[in-house]
Amino acid sequence: MKNVLKWLAIAAASLAIVGCGSHPAAPSAAASADYSYKIGPGDNLNIVVWRNPELSMSVPVRPDGKISSPLIDDLNAMGKDSTTLAREIEKELAKFIRDPVVTVIVTGFVGPYSEQIRVIGEATKPQILPYKQKMTLLDVMIAVGGITDFADGNKASILRTSENNAQYSVRLKDLVKRGDVSANVEMKPGDVLIIPQSWF
Repeated sequence: MKNVLKWLAIAAASLAIVGCGSHPAAPSAAASADYSYKIGPGDNLNIVVWRNPELSMSVPVRPDGKISSPLIDDLNAMGKDSTTLAREIEKELAKFIRDPVVTVIVTGFVGPYSEQIRVIGEATKPQILPYKQKMTLLDVMIAVGGITDFADGNKASILRTSENNAQYSVRLKDLVKRGDVSANVEMKPGDVLIIPQSWF
């Protein structure tokens, strides 16, 4: 019996060592200084056409990533920033009015699927979140309500799709339960936060 218990203790210790060392720690800084928000399905856009209030309106981005507005049918908005989309709307409106000046303001943020942050596993409320510039792991944990009692928080990892699916370890338990801000790291667009269940 002693040998069995000893073997189980060695196996558990080995698993703990393998689990901790399987992924490098996530870099604390990850945000890009030149990040520009990309429009995605579900976003709400306020289109303002200067001196043409009848053409100005709020429109949702449809699930196919396109928008429709007066004089414009099915213009692709997905993956574009607001300035690029405004120039494209001006080009379309120029067929009907002289020298249109358009401003596009994003008023409801969802973003394209490729840039959303996904939280899976033992989060209190696993969900998809829109990415925001300088968003941190702590911001994500506040949005999902923390981790469950069954979570193995310090074995959590970030799958970084923008870096060819590189995986980094993060210390959620230290961050959320112990208030260790040194465990806080910046998120990148498209990150997937994986929170495993504890074995014990």
